[in-house]
Amino acid sequence: MSMLDTIDNFYERLVADAVDESREPEDTEDMLADIMCVALNRLPPRYYRHKIDMMFYLADPEMNEMRAKVAEAVLHARAFVTLHQRD
Repeated sequence: MSMLDTIDNFYERLVADAVDESREPEDTEDMLADIMCVALNRLPPRYYRHKIDMMFYLADPEMNEMRAKVAEAVLHARAFVTLHQRD
């Protein structure tokens, strides 16, 4: 097993959920993946090894702040990807 298999970025799940919640009928899978990439590039990495530890030690105000940052990043990413769509 690679060391890369033992760590994750907490923002990935938050962004994936936010992108899924903002999904529109005309969105393609490629567009959604691009939105996720752009949004993640606007956020700081937040790596963890064990999700239960991350959830346990994360205070509610910090989680709310992270969700707000994710919502803003996804909104910006959607506008950016829409403006720069590939043909």
